[in-house]
Amino acid sequence: MTFAREPFRDWEGRPGGPPPTAAQRRRMALFVTLHLWGTMSKLSLLDLGFFIAETEASPKHVAGLLVCRRPAKSTVGFAKALYRDFLTFTDVKPPFNRIIMFEATAMPHWQDVDAVDLDQHVFYHKLGKGKNNQQSLYDFVAALHTPLLDRTRPLWEVHVIDGLAGGRFALYQKMHHAYADGVTMTRWTAEGMAHSAADLELTPVWTLKHGGHAAKRKKRSQEMMQSMWTDAGGLGRRLFGIGRLAAMLCLEGVKLTKNAIALPFVSRPKTPLTGQVTSGRQFTTAGVSMERVDRIRKRTRSTLNHVALTCLDGALRRYLSDQGVELSRPIIIQMPVNLRKEGEKTAGNKIGIILVELSPPTDDPYVRLRNIGFSLRNVRTMIDSVAPEAIESYTIITTLVAQIAEMLKLSNALPPMGNTLVSNVPGPKEHLYIKGAKVEEMHPISTLPPSNLLNITLFSYAGDLFFGLIATDELPNLARLGVYVQEAFAELEESVRDAHAA
Repeated sequence: MTFAREPFRDWEGRPGGPPPTAAQRRRMALFVTLHLWGTMSKLSLLDLGFFIAETEASPKHVAGLLVCRRPAKSTVGFAKALYRDFLTFTDVKPPFNRIIMFEATAMPHWQDVDAVDLDQHVFYHKLGKGKNNQQSLYDFVAALHTPLLDRTRPLWEVHVIDGLAGGRFALYQKMHHAYADGVTMTRWTAEGMAHSAADLELTPVWTLKHGGHAAKRKKRSQEMMQSMWTDAGGLGRRLFGIGRLAAMLCLEGVKLTKNAIALPFVSRPKTPLTGQVTSGRQFTTAGVSMERVDRIRKRTRSTLNHVALTCLDGALRRYLSDQGVELSRPIIIQMPVNLRKEGEKTAGNKIGIILVELSPPTDDPYVRLRNIGFSLRNVRTMIDSVAPEAIESYTIITTLVAQIAEMLKLSNALPPMGNTLVSNVPGPKEHLYIKGAKVEEMHPISTLPPSNLLNITLFSYAGDLFFGLIATDELPNLARLGVYVQEAFAELEESVRDAHAA
């Protein structure tokens, strides 16, 4: 028996021609590999790092607390009815239908599940009388924020918390940091809310298309070959940027520059704010009106970051003084920066973390504001002069060093990367609504970086600036620190008035 020999087809599928060369075979293998890789929802190095670094003592999820007021003429069962309505929205969109897959034969990646049981993700709670004030809510939310998310299920939860005083209820939304950073999570939340009390349509965050779905994955695989050539340029920018950053650090280390970029791992080894991160969380907030912030900004030609960090610097020093710690050097903060291009709305994380020196010790809030403004302007100049890829690589390297120290339980002995982490997430400028209920407050609740027992997130919403403070339960008197933030703001206002009156 004989078989007809089919004409050979080249690697692009055309009949005829000689067998492929070794170079063509390599190109074909590379194409197939990239196509298969592109059809999976792969993780970035930063997203993967959140999973590698995650422990029971240091979960890597972020959350938001929304405090809402029931609509006028609504019944006390409004929040319970809202919870029941949530359970009817079973069409779950990416990334809320994805679980993380770690396999020996494949890169870590997201995998869609066939169905999501909302009973495992949406919960209802009711606080009892006498245990439904603000502090009780914060304590309850801190307990919800403590445990790890179950990796066998999609990594998110929504909790409806009923029974707050004054006809209010709360929504606590929790998702893994590998799903989204704070800016992305805020955008997703706003997309599911209404801008008017008259708009009663309910759109839960898990029912919206947030990007990264099959069509985009297909487009990414089609563009993969073209992106190979641009990656070479990106690698060059990354290496050049890392070299530039290294040079800046060297100049700062030998004191030839001032505040170009703060050096990592030079903070005091042990303060109440730093050490080995342990399980158990506590949460509190502070808040001031944006009208007051803007008044200071206009008088001093400062930014929101300048004003907020001045208040935090004064509050942290006063808090540390209560604990018997007087720092002779500036407090060093870790500050995340958004590395997305303008208009970019990708999922996952695209941030870098740089170190910023606050003010040298001073009792004058106005002088503190000027010092911090000088430091931030220099840091801004540095960021603008370096490719985003280099900032991302620098973040991965420094975070890896800090994470290894934490994994080896050396954080109590070795210097931390900085004294605390402070981020700024811009929120909606107008009030949002959910089925007619007004969202009065929005508070961010973040994760703790290695060797830091406190994380502070600034969040602007509907004319107010909120400070969300999350810490281990070993940090003493966290609520007092929140009070100190508000008092430091009042002191800055007075100092600015005096300076301009002189």
